[in-house]
Amino acid sequence: MRNFVSAVLVSALGLFTLHAQELPRLEKKNDRFSLVVDGKPFLMLGGQIHNSSSWPTALPGAWRSLEAMHANTVEAPVYWQLMEPQHGTFDFKNVDLLITQAREHHMHLVLLWFGSWKNGQNHYVPDWVKSDLKTYPREITARGKVLDVMSPSGTATLEADKTAFAALLRHVREADSAQHTVIMVQVENESGSVGSVRDFSAEAQKRFDAPVPTDLTAKLTLRNGTWSQVFGADADESFEAYSTAHYINEVARAGKAEYALPMYCNVWIAYPVHALENRDRPSAGQGYPSGGPQQANIEIWKAAAPAIDALAPDFYSDDSTLFRQLLSQYGRPDNPVFIPETNFGSNFGRYFFYALGSGAIGFSPFGVDTPGRAEPPAGAPPAIPGQRRPASPAENFALLGPIQQQVAQWNLDGKLQTAVEEKGVARQTLHFGDTDAILSFGFPQGDGAFPPGTPDLQGRGLVAQLGPLEFFVTGFDVSVSFHLNEEATSHNEQIEILRAEEGQFVNGVWTPTRILNGDETDRGLNFHGGNQQYTGILFHRIPLYDPAIHDATPRLSR
Repeated sequence: MRNFVSAVLVSALGLFTLHAQELPRLEKKNDRFSLVVDGKPFLMLGGQIHNSSSWPTALPGAWRSLEAMHANTVEAPVYWQLMEPQHGTFDFKNVDLLITQAREHHMHLVLLWFGSWKNGQNHYVPDWVKSDLKTYPREITARGKVLDVMSPSGTATLEADKTAFAALLRHVREADSAQHTVIMVQVENESGSVGSVRDFSAEAQKRFDAPVPTDLTAKLTLRNGTWSQVFGADADESFEAYSTAHYINEVARAGKAEYALPMYCNVWIAYPVHALENRDRPSAGQGYPSGGPQQANIEIWKAAAPAIDALAPDFYSDDSTLFRQLLSQYGRPDNPVFIPETNFGSNFGRYFFYALGSGAIGFSPFGVDTPGRAEPPAGAPPAIPGQRRPASPAENFALLGPIQQQVAQWNLDGKLQTAVEEKGVARQTLHFGDTDAILSFGFPQGDGAFPPGTPDLQGRGLVAQLGPLEFFVTGFDVSVSFHLNEEATSHNEQIEILRAEEGQFVNGVWTPTRILNGDETDRGLNFHGGNQQYTGILFHRIPLYDPAIHDATPRLSR
């Protein structure tokens, strides 16, 4: 027995060492992704603090908000301006503060590198960069105006940014490689040019007039030639996209050489133009930073910036159709779905379920440290008398936090689907092979009546198929029922509930707390309000008709 115990102990220590050495990484399976942390799938339930909140005076309030929101990860900025106050002199006090306090609050950390770009401008470059325009050149408009945007053609700027970012990742490796508090890094912030479609400085113009690099034309299967010859009317923005992507790729490569954490770029997307505007698309450099990884530039960025693991759209619109389009555009075989920045208002909690249904590795509302934003004040009345408040990130995270590892694994395995209520669409069907899950939103749901929906479209549900006829279900303001679809019923089959269990996962094992039946199952599995409930349900097949009776010639009694 003693030898057996020793063997188990050695094995456990070996497993711990393996996970301690294993960096956070992205895992891909059949064109789906998972963020793996310490050897396990991880669903990032994030919150991004305000731009100027990575300071000792501001962080206490941020941690309170993050905990109230049930987040497991904080996204926090690192300022180049603060980290390298003099050229070649680095100060990591604020970085260490973030890492230490994240550990104290049992959260993971995503570092946001505010380097050459912040919102398409140079707000966070050091004073010695900002004040030396000769060494560290700016972008110039076609009319000669000097912008507060660093030129991606500035070789000295690139070298300085690379050096600083590499120093940051080297420090993180030394401070955190054994604990993996830091799990991802954002490289720059909403990059591109605000104020011009591209850089018209002398060096940039020289590059623009030269042939497009053949590595880009080869990857995009385009003919060779100058930027104007290859890209035509889109030449200016395409040039800016390549220049920016190439620059940021070099910064990311320098960082990964020190510590190869997953790295991503967030995107100030191109929003549709207003119906009254006399044009068919937004203006690059005016409606959004030109040359960033917007929808139309994804291919260029993927070709020019292979060191960037994910292009991740920020989203600040109440247009759910646009959000679903973005999930499709950025959810590619070469790009995981990740929403690193979004709003709190306008029922944005609904979008979290849309993102999950598209295989998202994480979701992170912005400005969580705004007072009162993470959750309503204690005792606050509902937004509508008798009704719940609109869908919130806090209740989403409270529901899925305890099962985040299972959700991440189900998404990676392609087992998970979601449904979200839309205006006029109070019932939806999810297809799992020959079994359909029918999700009906709002209560009460009378026999034979169509579901009433909810006042703020807060109905949403999650269904995962764990076996041929075994499902996991949860959600808000939704009733879920199952049946075999037409293909299966054509083979004279139907399903009935064999066992329905309300329960939870304990150390990764499903643990029932009660068996549901009768009123709790006859009209579907009901998830009222914001109650934190999970249900596992197992069906079995039975005949749809008894052949002995169904196939007989019907006879009427006289």
